[in-house]
Amino acid sequence: MKIALLGLAAMACTTVEAQNPTLGPGEATCAIERLGPLVGRARSEALGAEAQRLSGAGRLRWIRPGDAVTMDYRTDRLNIHLDARDRVESFACG
Repeated sequence: MKIALLGLAAMACTTVEAQNPTLGPGEATCAIERLGPLVGRARSEALGAEAQRLSGAGRLRWIRPGDAVTMDYRTDRLNIHLDARDRVESFACG
């Protein structure tokens, strides 16, 4: 039972590693200035793709309340913080 719960907890924080086709290797950065209109929207693949496109991030990570996340800083990663209803609460790069 504990193993199954740990597996579910690990799946809750997912990282999508898609490369931004407009940037070459090692050129990905992240900028959240244009993401304000996405706050409050429900989590979806389409929202993630739009946030990634607008931010220029090469990687994407969804973070729910209580999720354990690594503390490594990645200049090419967009973190999407969700509330308890799976709606976007905020964005952060790193």
